[in-house]
Amino acid sequence: MSILRRRKGTEPKITSDSEPEFEEFKDKNKENNLGSRRLRRKRRWGCVDGCCWFIGCICSIWWLLLFLYNAMPASFPQYVTEAITGPLPDPPGVKLAKEGLRAKHPVVFVPGIVTGGLELWEGHQCAEGLFRKRLWGGTFGELYKRPLCWVEHMSLDNETGLDPSGIRIRPVSGLVAADYFAPGYFVWAVLIANLARIGYEEKNMYMAAYDWRISFQNTEVRDQTLSRIKSNIELMVASSGGNKVVVIPHSMGVLYFLHFMKWVEAPSPMGGGGGSDWCAKHIKAVMNIGGPFLGVPKAVSGLFSAEAKDIAAARSMAPSFLESEMFNFQTLQHVMRMTRTWDSTMSMIPKGGDTIWGGLDWSPEEGYECNEKKPKNNSTQTAENDRRRMAVNATHVKYGRIISFGKHVADLHSSGIERIDFRDAIKGKSHANSTCRDVWTEYHDMGIGGVKAVADYKAYTAGSVLDLLHFVAPKLMKRGSAHFSYGIADDLDDKKYEHYKYWSNPLETKLPNAPGMEIFSMYGVGIPTERAYVYKLSPAGDCYIPFQIDSSAEGGNESPCLKGGVFHTDGDETVPILSAGYMCAKGWRGKTRFNPSGIHTFIREYNHAPPANLLEGRGTQSGAHVDIMGNFALIEDIIRIAAGATGEDLGGDQVYSDIFKWSERIKLKL
Repeated sequence: MSILRRRKGTEPKITSDSEPEFEEFKDKNKENNLGSRRLRRKRRWGCVDGCCWFIGCICSIWWLLLFLYNAMPASFPQYVTEAITGPLPDPPGVKLAKEGLRAKHPVVFVPGIVTGGLELWEGHQCAEGLFRKRLWGGTFGELYKRPLCWVEHMSLDNETGLDPSGIRIRPVSGLVAADYFAPGYFVWAVLIANLARIGYEEKNMYMAAYDWRISFQNTEVRDQTLSRIKSNIELMVASSGGNKVVVIPHSMGVLYFLHFMKWVEAPSPMGGGGGSDWCAKHIKAVMNIGGPFLGVPKAVSGLFSAEAKDIAAARSMAPSFLESEMFNFQTLQHVMRMTRTWDSTMSMIPKGGDTIWGGLDWSPEEGYECNEKKPKNNSTQTAENDRRRMAVNATHVKYGRIISFGKHVADLHSSGIERIDFRDAIKGKSHANSTCRDVWTEYHDMGIGGVKAVADYKAYTAGSVLDLLHFVAPKLMKRGSAHFSYGIADDLDDKKYEHYKYWSNPLETKLPNAPGMEIFSMYGVGIPTERAYVYKLSPAGDCYIPFQIDSSAEGGNESPCLKGGVFHTDGDETVPILSAGYMCAKGWRGKTRFNPSGIHTFIREYNHAPPANLLEGRGTQSGAHVDIMGNFALIEDIIRIAAGATGEDLGGDQVYSDIFKWSERIKLKL
């Protein structure tokens, strides 16, 4: 009904002499109705327009600042920085070129999850005009212009984990696939530029780009990516006079290349048929950067509630905004629906269960001190008091409980927790199945009974987390179980471990028979890194994710490791050092059942130091998961190995953390 009502007696009398008056009345009434519809539309979308205006302003300011920065003379930022901090050191490539180092071994880059560009080759009508345009990476312009279309195309088939009907998205090829994630945000670009300083170019550098959304074996099934990597490495070795390649995987790329090394030696059709000596003939060194060898706890929170530390903080500042049913935002639901079709995410679920990650009352990191700031007063008494306080606080952190429902549950001894097993709970049905089809997640099939059963179990370790994910995301885990495994092998000679599902788990596979090869684990330390979470039930709604990180849970001075519902440990902000370092510190160190040929392993840790000022950008001494790609010390280590040096020439291990002490606490048969 129109907002503007006609008063009684205002209707014109319709006579032959009054037709012009009647037509004029109809025109005015039509205008009034149109105006009322516009008013309702403005009211309905006013908040959306305001939100879009706000986001637009932020983006405009960012691009303006980026433009002004790029418009400055190249020497200006360096001039100002040097005026503040003194002369800057030469970039590693320049420094080592002056020392006479030259390109020798071909270099292969293996990017991680989300850092490689993806482009559209076939799409639905809503993606008209986007042929071969990047849907992932670059400016992400299509995400802002047509978000639901973008989600539809970035999602994979929920049954097969491959392309949905009528959609083909493929990885960008070449060094540009992952040199920059977005304009101004480098990934591999700084390393590539420094390698070029000693003579490298595209003929002896190769970006092993792949579709990081799909399972590792499916990259071969759909795109023959593993075969392409094999043939490119063989060509590079042959064209460089027999010099073996140096492989540099980053993040999830570490697991992908671990899978490749088993695939390339395995007989066809499951493998590449290269034979048991292929790696020995073609690979000099594998220099893993920020490798989640044993998984990451944040993969659990991502699959469980589509969030991690930063998302939890955003939800606390703007409650219900990310899940708002008003205006059909429901951002987290769309993110969950999309990411739960990406099988690769399951490769990073923690491996090794309670043996590696700890149980309800113990963990390898016991005694870790979370106090980031050193005391200003250096007196002996103050330092001693601080050590005692931190020692007491450290005993309260039960990292083995990756998920705890309630802060009090995270603190209690296991004997004081009353738990009800959720595994046989009867799931209900929710009417959300019919009202939330566009943002359907498997939670909508659980009902109140299933949600309550999950919360009543109270605490989940790395072992029970797998059962939890099977309970809340059965379709996801059914696909994942066909491609990944998370256990510890009893007998590596068992024929079952010849299946590709075990190849990316270092605890269920052997390294190649390549005693001359070297394996490095290179990662940042000194940054609080997500290790465990305090959860709570979300407010009920038709279209909602029933669980969320309790960002109000704080440890305060008594337990500084707990901030915003997240327990932190040492790492590179994404990968805890336990995952990044254990295999090279102990699991593969010397001849073990996981490393029967005794491949030499080295740990190279890089202590995090933030940039001294804004003009340093992301810094040259960063240990953060992605920013470490611009760390001068790491780049220098890589260039020296590529130019012919060995791990011993670098000085062997470089360790700042407690990785060796923590590794000794893990009782694993080697």
